[in-house]
Amino acid sequence: MEKKCFVTKEKIEQIVKDYPTPFHIYDEKGIRENARRLKEAFSWNKGFKEYFAVKATPNPYIMKILKEEGCGVDCSSLTELMLSDIVGFKSNEIMFSSNVTPKDDFILASKLDAYINFDDLTHIDFYKDLAPFKKTMCLRYNPGGDFTLNNEIMDTPKDAKYGMTKDQMKQAIKKLKAYGVEKFGIHAFLASNTKDNGYYPKLASILFKLAVELHNELDAKIDFINLSGGVGVDYKLDEPKNDIKIIGEGVRKYYEEIITPAGMGDVKIFTELGRFMLAPYGHLVSKVVHEKHIYKEYIGLDACAANLMRPAMYGAYHHITVLGKENEKCDHKYDVTGGLCENNDKFAIDRMLPKIDIGDYVVIHDSGAHGFSMGYNYNGKLRSAELLLKEDGTVKLIRRAETPNDYFATFDFSEFKK
Repeated sequence: MEKKCFVTKEKIEQIVKDYPTPFHIYDEKGIRENARRLKEAFSWNKGFKEYFAVKATPNPYIMKILKEEGCGVDCSSLTELMLSDIVGFKSNEIMFSSNVTPKDDFILASKLDAYINFDDLTHIDFYKDLAPFKKTMCLRYNPGGDFTLNNEIMDTPKDAKYGMTKDQMKQAIKKLKAYGVEKFGIHAFLASNTKDNGYYPKLASILFKLAVELHNELDAKIDFINLSGGVGVDYKLDEPKNDIKIIGEGVRKYYEEIITPAGMGDVKIFTELGRFMLAPYGHLVSKVVHEKHIYKEYIGLDACAANLMRPAMYGAYHHITVLGKENEKCDHKYDVTGGLCENNDKFAIDRMLPKIDIGDYVVIHDSGAHGFSMGYNYNGKLRSAELLLKEDGTVKLIRRAETPNDYFATFDFSEFKK
């Protein structure tokens, strides 16, 4: 069994004539088709909108594609807000969900007329001295305890730094109403990278019940419910794959059971998906530059953890394809490594792969979200280029590779040149 690449060996050999490895490459066709599937799955809700999590893949060309598909953006920092503004997202196309938020971030979010999602009760008074309140403001909820699904603990909200208790949510609504706020959004994120179609419906049921309670007790007009992210992808071959159509129907069922009977059938549903939207539609492409034979067999790539941190940071699995050898037997056991001076700089450990030779090109799958964006410059490593495989088969450079001049740009060397 093999994950299918959206580029061939022949295509990569053509691309590297202009753009040497390593690089991240994204599949425009796949991104657009996936965005349309999501929109169709929630088409039963007239106000539905996806707010793409910019943190996952902060590239203006990717964001522009999603904007053309009707998506908004979820921002969590000043620079993400600035980037979204440059791409052309305006007003309610921007959701600002942040924590431990600096004042400049709130001020810019207000100037852009974005939806602002308060993470904490104390942020309200912090904000009131910085900018005016919109008629609609959002609050982030943390129900505490453990989040369970099918009797399995998926995550532990009680240990998360995000969101408010139910009592704090009620205090926040009273406070905001006193400041002239008329409508409210509710937001929560309870588990990450779930591969169960029941996650979003279960989360929705929790938020729908909360919305009805706030509406009934406080006469709070709930304008939207933001299910945030958490819908994952199947990084491993044997993992279940989410079906967004089933997920959308599951959310609709609870909406009609909880929201509609409460006379709240105009409540909009928002999502903030990053991983689901982009991860499968990005590859990290790298060239084999070394092999080493000691106590284990090592394959050394020209990419490293600076290009894709998840395996080093989390021990995360990313499938690897050796281009041109997709149909060969996986009868060789390798550690696939980068060149950082850290022993955790490994894309794979004891991975069964076809025989690999120096000069082979490998695709590291599912790097389209939290791939390039989590990169760094440890060991003086430079960030790679990002490319877009367009629907017509052409390739566009959407971020050039860093150079040593970029690395040194924040230093003032004048003292050393005297």
